[in-house]
Amino acid sequence: MLSDLAHAGSKRRPLWYGNGKFGGIPYLNDLEISGRLVVIEGPDASGRSSQIEMITTRLEADGFAVLNTGLKRSELIGDGILEAKQNVSLGKRTNALFYAADFADQLEHKIIPALQAGYVVLADRYVYTLMARNTVRGIRRQWSADLFSFALVPDLIFYLDVDPFKLVHRVFEKHQSLDYYESGADLGLSNDMFESFILYQRRLAKEFEFLKQKYSLISVDGNKPADQVNLSLQKQISRFLAKAT
Repeated sequence: MLSDLAHAGSKRRPLWYGNGKFGGIPYLNDLEISGRLVVIEGPDASGRSSQIEMITTRLEADGFAVLNTGLKRSELIGDGILEAKQNVSLGKRTNALFYAADFADQLEHKIIPALQAGYVVLADRYVYTLMARNTVRGIRRQWSADLFSFALVPDLIFYLDVDPFKLVHRVFEKHQSLDYYESGADLGLSNDMFESFILYQRRLAKEFEFLKQKYSLISVDGNKPADQVNLSLQKQISRFLAKAT
């Protein structure tokens, strides 16, 4: 159960990405929240999880209640996604809908209750990664925008920008192998997994350039040492929360 340890700001109506009848979750139209939603986006091995861990520690030390969330963490469908990914013939729209269901469940049962309780919610990826993946796989941008029209607009969205060649070395150091989907192998970009990974990450990065403009993502140089990246993130988050409280 969420406790009311600290309020990130005064109560307000949340913003939703959809307009009119397509915006938000219908029965939550009168929702009020006092917490703040901060998103850390970035490719595989960009250091998102490490940054969120450090940010969480700092925020809790400063007296904020913090909830961490991310992709594939839904109790309802998280395990189902992992099982589905074992089927390499899974259709692109089916895959997209799996992830959308995962996000919707977490939004309704984790993110929104935490924001109502005044928590700072730190999201390890949000709908932007899902949109980018969809577009790179040939799904129309508008289809994804409509699909995620129920999503809350975050207060801050950071994108850790890391060179693909640096990413691939980080992945090998951590996992000793490359993930089938994170390498874009399902797209048939190359018979060589290494080359496929580079090509896929470049396509994602290009799509994120579009997303930065449309959704106001803040680009952070993820090629720098982790402590420098963290200093940049902490400063911006602390400055925002100081104004919000």
